[in-house]
Amino acid sequence: MTAAGEASVPDVAAAPGLLSRLRTLARAREVSLVVLAALVGLAAGVGVTAISRGAELLHLLLYGAARISSIPVLKPSLLLWPAVGGLIMGAVMLALKRWRPHAIVDPIEANALHGGRMSLTDSLILSAQTLLANGFGASVGMEAGYTQTGSGLASKLGQALRLRRTDLRVLVGCGAAGGIAAAFQAPLTGAFYGFELIIGVYAIPAAAPVMTAAIVAYLTAGQLGAVSSPIIVPPTGELLPSAFLPFLLLGLIAGGVSVGIMRLVTLVERGFSASGLPAYVRPAAGGLGVGALAYVSPQVLASGEGALHIQVGTGVTSAVALVFALKVCASALSLGAGFRGGLFFSSLFMGSLLGKLFAGGAALLAPGLVLDPVIAAVVGMSALAVGVVGGPFTMTFLTLEITGDLHIAALVLTASIGCSLLVRETFGYSFSTWRLHLRGETIRSALDIGWLRALTVERMMRTDVAAFGPDADLKTFRAAFPLGAVKQVVLRDEEGRYAGLVSVAEAHAALYGPEERVRTLARHLDTVLLPEMNVKQAAALFDRTQSEELAVVDAPDDRRVVGLLGEAFVLRRYAEELDKARRSVAGDG
Repeated sequence: MTAAGEASVPDVAAAPGLLSRLRTLARAREVSLVVLAALVGLAAGVGVTAISRGAELLHLLLYGAARISSIPVLKPSLLLWPAVGGLIMGAVMLALKRWRPHAIVDPIEANALHGGRMSLTDSLILSAQTLLANGFGASVGMEAGYTQTGSGLASKLGQALRLRRTDLRVLVGCGAAGGIAAAFQAPLTGAFYGFELIIGVYAIPAAAPVMTAAIVAYLTAGQLGAVSSPIIVPPTGELLPSAFLPFLLLGLIAGGVSVGIMRLVTLVERGFSASGLPAYVRPAAGGLGVGALAYVSPQVLASGEGALHIQVGTGVTSAVALVFALKVCASALSLGAGFRGGLFFSSLFMGSLLGKLFAGGAALLAPGLVLDPVIAAVVGMSALAVGVVGGPFTMTFLTLEITGDLHIAALVLTASIGCSLLVRETFGYSFSTWRLHLRGETIRSALDIGWLRALTVERMMRTDVAAFGPDADLKTFRAAFPLGAVKQVVLRDEEGRYAGLVSVAEAHAALYGPEERVRTLARHLDTVLLPEMNVKQAAALFDRTQSEELAVVDAPDDRRVVGLLGEAFVLRRYAEELDKARRSVAGDG
């Protein structure tokens, strides 16, 4: 007992037991995941508030305005701030190269390859880099920081509670959904961002937690006064059914442009690599380029939030094409030079410009076709964002939440599906997965394929291998391996290297005399498995060679036998994992 008013000492010994009970509760009841999602949404809302406030403070301190892309004219001295930010970014890159040299895992990669596991420390570092880049005026959005923070916190919580792989992936999607919902003040948009881009599929069991996280984050950011990015659309003209076909064409054009933008970023990045500039100097060089472009039009700075509101509410002018070209170049320069950030909001801004250009071009080429430039801007921004970021339903719900107009949302969905289909057929990647592809990854979405890589030949093979020399005669072989002892025997030469497989049943056939050398019965001399192969690769090799068992060697050159693996076991394990993945999506287990 403690005296009245005396501070009690926490029972440290009880803490592990409490944590264990929380883990059991979190994994036992579906409603527990909803509660955890609410906590994640709360944290995401706080994170978005902190990051957005930080960026606004930097904009005010450096440029004297909260939305720097809406400044009509910049003083020449302010044009150096992106380069200064690049110098700081370079110093950060040098420090990270020494202390944390590994690549930072983003939510899509975490859910596709690592079962939702990602580092909170890395996530906070990336968010800080995104804040720095945007705050100093680099032409990048902060959505990467928002989603990384929310997902990193969610992953940390899920790992502490040892959630199942499926639940952890859903919780990571909740964190990203909360980040987008809070940033755009659009909970439906955030939820479908989580489904389409982070979880990779819409599943009934994930609906309640993802929606909960998005709504809680939206409310939290609103109460805390986050600097959100709501898009205000002025009243639009009459929408005729005949507009669907032209706007479908706009979606296809946006698809081609989005592929061009993603390839341009890669081209700029390769150009910097070939220039010989050290990696830590490149952001400063890119910042100088962004500053030069901002001298022509300040609308290229940061993600373009202020400029988007200007462009959506105005008509088509001759300056639209110039601003569009400058913004594309500024974004490619910023990302190609090494600034951290995303293309979500930047693609919305570029898409609004593309839509207005389309409306102006239609008026010139087809005078009888009148397209409202505001509607064209909304459709264009959504379609281009689908091409770059992905998620046609995400952008459709964003349109619905900012306009409240179902008819415009239907136009956006039409254009977005056309854009998405074109990009998938001709390119196959969103910006996030394209960047991973350049690093050597093969993922095209957040669908969970990590279990395929984790289920390797090394984990499935038998190590108790029956071995024999290839130069012995069959009489000796038959004495060592009578019928029924084993099915296959691995042949190893004098140096221990693989020399083929021999079927015991075939070796006992009367077709071969006792003086016959074992070597003559060897099969699959050049077909072997490697320990690092995954179950899918192993199954494909069995199918291609029509073999029942194959030897596993340590390396293609050394070829020392380390195990044996059968096709039946591989196919059974593959089917089990596929069924497990199906049941997790359907909510059956």
